[in-house]
Amino acid sequence: MGISLWQLLIVLLIVVLLFGTKRLKNIGGDLGGAIKGFKKAMGDSENETPASPTAQRVIEDKDKAPTSAEKDRQNLSS
Repeated sequence: MGISLWQLLIVLLIVVLLFGTKRLKNIGGDLGGAIKGFKKAMGDSENETPASPTAQRVIEDKDKAPTSAEKDRQNLSS
């Protein structure tokens, strides 16, 4: 019921004939690079360093800044 070795070889031969070895090599390299980049990004997110105190203050100040709706209300009331 499973796929035999000969069937796999025939499918591989057809794929090579359709795409060519150079194109398959490029696809494999691109796929490998994408996986490597994904793993690196996952590792970077786990090892993130906390923001510097100055950067943290900027983030906090930005969070405290009035929104555009609040600015509109202030302009209308004055």
